[in-house]
Amino acid sequence: MATTGSPFSPNPNDPQLVQHEQTYKAFNIIMRWCMTLTAAVLSFLTLWFATRAGFIGAAVVGLIILYLGYNFLVRNEAHKPLDVWQPGR
Repeated sequence: MATTGSPFSPNPNDPQLVQHEQTYKAFNIIMRWCMTLTAAVLSFLTLWFATRAGFIGAAVVGLIILYLGYNFLVRNEAHKPLDVWQPGR
């Protein structure tokens, strides 16, 4: 007899599963914020101290990287559904 799909069929009402999904989503968003802030700070400090861009030029580039990181990393994940088994996730 052939089986279709995964042998694991989670119960969406299981409180431990729901808590795990919420924790996973929060951790994922925190990691995305960390990646975005690290990229912005490293770019800012590199441009400020290692080039002739100065403080203003480095701040502008840092803010642009922060804005792009937020739009492509953080906001994208925050609007996805919590259910990780949902198709298209």
